[in-house]
Amino acid sequence: MKSKDPRLEKAGVEGYNKPKRTPSHPTKSHIVVAKSGDQVKTIRFGQQGVKTNQTVGQREAFKSRHAANIAKGKMSAAYWADKVKWSPSKTASPSKKWKKGS
Repeated sequence: MKSKDPRLEKAGVEGYNKPKRTPSHPTKSHIVVAKSGDQVKTIRFGQQGVKTNQTVGQREAFKSRHAANIAKGKMSAAYWADKVKWSPSKTASPSKKWKKGS
């Protein structure tokens, strides 16, 4: 019987590539133990306490800014932030307009 990877237990996640919120972490809002092939890496991502994905315009700006890092795949924090925090289903407003500081 295979034992559970200690990184999964330490991060408190259910399995590989399953992100989880970390409300008590001082700076990062989420954690994931990413696995791609034989490579395993614990990744923290997302700024704690900020509003993200409020409008379509904000989402497009994020994707434009971080496109190169998102393309790196599962082993990058930008990939997980894009998937978890910036998915279209989580957009608060369909408007493309957004005001700085909102």
